[in-house]
Amino acid sequence: MPLIANNPNRKSWLNVPKDSDFPIQNIPFGVFITKDDVVTIGTRIGDNAIDLGALQQLNYFEGIELTDDMFMQDTLNDFISDGKKTWRLVRNRIAELFDINNAKLKDNEAHREVVIFNIEDVEMQLPVLIGDYTDFYSSKEHATNVGMMFRDPENALLPNWLHLPVGYHGRSSTIVPSGIPVHRPLGQTLPNGESKPVFGPSKLVDFELEMAFITTDANVMGETIPVEEAEEHIFGLVLFNDWSARDIQKWEYVPLGPFLAKNFASSMSPWIVTLDALEPFRTKGPEQDPQPMEYLQQQGEHAFDIKLQVAIEPEDSEETIVSNSNFKYMYWSMSQQLAHHTINGCRINSGDLMGSGTISGPTPDSFGSMLELSWGGKNPVKLNDGSERKFINDGDTVIMRGHCENDTIRIGFGEVCSKLLPPFIKHK
Repeated sequence: MPLIANNPNRKSWLNVPKDSDFPIQNIPFGVFITKDDVVTIGTRIGDNAIDLGALQQLNYFEGIELTDDMFMQDTLNDFISDGKKTWRLVRNRIAELFDINNAKLKDNEAHREVVIFNIEDVEMQLPVLIGDYTDFYSSKEHATNVGMMFRDPENALLPNWLHLPVGYHGRSSTIVPSGIPVHRPLGQTLPNGESKPVFGPSKLVDFELEMAFITTDANVMGETIPVEEAEEHIFGLVLFNDWSARDIQKWEYVPLGPFLAKNFASSMSPWIVTLDALEPFRTKGPEQDPQPMEYLQQQGEHAFDIKLQVAIEPEDSEETIVSNSNFKYMYWSMSQQLAHHTINGCRINSGDLMGSGTISGPTPDSFGSMLELSWGGKNPVKLNDGSERKFINDGDTVIMRGHCENDTIRIGFGEVCSKLLPPFIKHK
């Protein structure tokens, strides 16, 4: 089926600001509350939020097999379950409707009134009901940096790292959309030089720059997903800040890995950018040596050139950009992650979320966490207001942005933005 939504020459009759992350070639999917307090599935072109539930009720998706209430739900799970053919048909139809040469909706003022909203007038929601969340650890640079800090620098990577995409099961209940603040967690830590742990607020709260992909119903229990078919089951990507408490993590992670240090909060951008929209930005990933086992071997380009940025904005001050990285640095691809995830027959459902793991590049300014940027606190990061950060302070807002760009189009994710608050106190 042709992918006409990606035509780089297409223009929209809606206004799209220069350098917008959301031209007509993007057509991401999300869920928002309208100014009339209606929850709906939508898309975005420029600074316009488009109500797909209203479009469906007005019969603009005629000829595409959809359940009657497909876009009048509060999550995208059912739409994602319909599979790639439906996603592509819907994106193509939206592209046609908002094409500058199509007057069908453009000239119908009554319909435009109920379909199109200013992005400032809607409230974005979590776009999917996330049943399960897996976090990978797939940046070689990040894994090497952490290994050098916590273990023997000569053996920074653990023996299994170059043979499989390391991952662990996270907690979906504390994944929140951009704009929702998070609280500094409480927990046990072991102060340097001490033999007994203490209890209290984490002193080393960190961000982790990640992307995450969202899956469709991919298999039945016991069935594996071949690496060459994995992308058929990936709906799209979001920006993902997997908050981390490094002092809690250091005390608890041996022998079973991250637990409370990672499950107190993760923040995601609200618009899911489809794999179809990212097609023009495919690139080759890093060379893999040694060659992976056969079930993880793949040919062609399975990485994506997505430019990433992290900024820290203290309270009452301007933001400082602290990292510029790229998704293409990931050693293990999304296809390899999904193939490995299911090689034991693990079932994957619609709306499952898979975090990439921290994305760090080869240079210090491309590291994806404060742990690396400040090298464990030894080299504080200077902010524009003159203050310094080893880790994240209460009141700081962490902002992550991402976009792809070539000579003809720019496709972006917007941002994931969240403020760190002091520990939660229950008022009696």
